[in-house]
Amino acid sequence: MNYVFLVIAIAAEVIGTSALKASEGFTRAGPAILSIASFAVALYLVGLAMRTIPVGVVYATWSGLGIVLITTVGAVFFRQHLAWPVQAGIALIVIGVVVVNVFSGPHGA
Repeated sequence: MNYVFLVIAIAAEVIGTSALKASEGFTRAGPAILSIASFAVALYLVGLAMRTIPVGVVYATWSGLGIVLITTVGAVFFRQHLAWPVQAGIALIVIGVVVVNVFSGPHGA
């Protein structure tokens, strides 16, 4: 169940970051409120995930997948395209997240 909390936290963080961009520096109330609420949900759920998943595994997964997803959102919705070296770096982040999760064992051992 704690991995479910983590996945939802990642989604909430991506929503919050996207809304933060759409808020144009907190000048648009709707996206600004959505951003704050989404970040609050994300932090709460990350805290729940950390009850049984080691902090390093949680943070590596949360930040790594968040980077990949928000980069995708940026490209699709905000027309922000990255040079190939940056894309290669993001691919390495994905590989790192997979390695951390595969080799951390059931309790981070």
